[in-house]
Amino acid sequence: MRNQSRVIIENLHPQIEAGLHPIKCVVNEIIPITANVLGDGHDIIAANLCFKHEKAKSWTFNRMYPLQNDKWEASFSTEKQGFYEYKIEGWVDYALNWQHGIKRKIDDSQKVTSELLEGVDYLDKTIKVGNASEKKYLQNLKKLFTETSHYNEAIKEATSQELHDIFEKYPEKHLANESTILKVYCDREKALFSTWYEFFPRSSSPIEGQHGTFKDCEALLPRVAKMGFDTLYFPPIHPIGEVNRKGKNNTTTALEGDVGSCWGIGSKHGGHKAIHPDLGTVEDFKSLVQKAKSLGIEIAMDYALQAAPDHPWVKEHPEWFKWRPDGTVQYAENPPKKYQDILPIYFESEDWKNLWDELLSVALYWIEECDIQVFRVDNPHTKPFYFWGWLIAEIKKKHPNVLFLSEAFTKPKVMHQLTKQGFTQSYSYFTWRNSKHELIEYLNELTKTDQRYFFRPNFWPNTPDINPWALQGNLESVYLQKYFLAATLSSNTGVYGPIFEYMQGAALPGKEEYLDSEKFQIRHWDWTIENKLTTLITKINQCRKDQKALQQTNNIEFLSIENENLLAYYKYDQRKENEVLCVVNLDPYHTQKGFVQLPLKMLGIHEGHSVKVKDLITQSSYIWDKEWNYIELHPVLPFHLFKIEK
Repeated sequence: MRNQSRVIIENLHPQIEAGLHPIKCVVNEIIPITANVLGDGHDIIAANLCFKHEKAKSWTFNRMYPLQNDKWEASFSTEKQGFYEYKIEGWVDYALNWQHGIKRKIDDSQKVTSELLEGVDYLDKTIKVGNASEKKYLQNLKKLFTETSHYNEAIKEATSQELHDIFEKYPEKHLANESTILKVYCDREKALFSTWYEFFPRSSSPIEGQHGTFKDCEALLPRVAKMGFDTLYFPPIHPIGEVNRKGKNNTTTALEGDVGSCWGIGSKHGGHKAIHPDLGTVEDFKSLVQKAKSLGIEIAMDYALQAAPDHPWVKEHPEWFKWRPDGTVQYAENPPKKYQDILPIYFESEDWKNLWDELLSVALYWIEECDIQVFRVDNPHTKPFYFWGWLIAEIKKKHPNVLFLSEAFTKPKVMHQLTKQGFTQSYSYFTWRNSKHELIEYLNELTKTDQRYFFRPNFWPNTPDINPWALQGNLESVYLQKYFLAATLSSNTGVYGPIFEYMQGAALPGKEEYLDSEKFQIRHWDWTIENKLTTLITKINQCRKDQKALQQTNNIEFLSIENENLLAYYKYDQRKENEVLCVVNLDPYHTQKGFVQLPLKMLGIHEGHSVKVKDLITQSSYIWDKEWNYIELHPVLPFHLFKIEK
């Protein structure tokens, strides 16, 4: 291929798989862009970062600036949702090259009369595009450059910053080269910052032994809002299958009165577009959604694409399920686990197009009928990747505010592919990261690699499926530590309650599963209980709302601290207008002491410069004027959340 341009553009970053997938951001986020831009010889080259929203007709340009070794950088900010495009253009800047060359000759005491005349050509081209005052200035320069009597003034102006700025403002992009066009998808801010709470609606009744209703859930909304949660996630609210229904603690035989797993969706009462009759009506649910919204809470629904054996689809669309040679239908298995009460959807069905359309209509029903804007998606890794890419894109076309949380605790590359296909957030391995080394290694993987551009982790200490070993000892200090870590390491976090804040860690022997799990039975809770953990969760969540540094995940630096049981990290917002320092005692039994190293360079200060650090939990303040500062944390309150004031 012939190309006369003298500029090469390579290694444009960020990009995901050579632009196959867009990078992700949210409204008002700054997107830093780098690229290698180089030319032959020694001429001055220049480059622009070009970007535009998908609905914009023209490009916006931000000048790029060189770093070192031909690497250039610039950034742009997003203003609204949707796709943005970005590219790099580079060119030999002949006007600036002329100015640079003439300055070197003048510095060498050479006569530059001829060079001044050459400069007139660049002035003429710039006069055509400059504003009135700039044109007047340039016309005056033409006179100076062409009349030898003004030589001293001419060489002064030829090398002036004013002329340099005008040339830079109006570049002649002769034989410019362009990179490929890449995309970024911009979501609403909640995609990056959210605080989730999960409970089972059927366990919401204030009366023991009684099935909860949406009206009971409404009564609990002030509690959820008071604790500082902005997203309330419900496990499936649909009719529960009666065929092969599971009993308490996942027994294969349900006894009379057993309510079954709410993930076994569908019965004689309806399927994915129906509501379990004991919870209430569609109108009751709509009322709940709107009441929650008035308190600053969005209701997140479970989008679980599976069916109970008595789901209406099984009779109406048997081709959507896989049938075995003996005439029975294949139920779900994850050996050694068996889910006799759940039938997986057969995505290889010859009727796959109608199947896809129906599954899309399920999501659209809840979006358009009940104003649902957030979905937690059950086991998306057991459905085809391209199905999710299609479904999410179709929904986003009509409803760009809708967000999707991927519940896929599986292989990393599978989790990554789901987010590349469009999932907004993802559950993560945080649940099992306990030691200092594990936490640092995992967070660096999430925030210091290209994962940061497409994978948004959501940190949950527990879920109805996962009662991790660390929580099974019922130690208050562990619960405090786990929630603090989840809420300050990640800008998206969630917790399954009230079992968490009431520290009910009883487990099935030898398993990371809750004893008497709410997945299979109704639990009665005294929702009026307030304890130390609920108080501190409330304080931490308020800090998340107040401190922009905690409303992102990627801007984090782990700090040196002279104790392996203490974890310290520094976080800041994109403009460094808000900075915090967190220290956590990972030892649930003993007081731990150490010296933490302030990140002086990142703070833009030198040792001896005093900074005030205010603990936002205790309201205690300290003045630090040294690089290394003493920390002591007891398990009773195993963390500091310092706001840094310089």
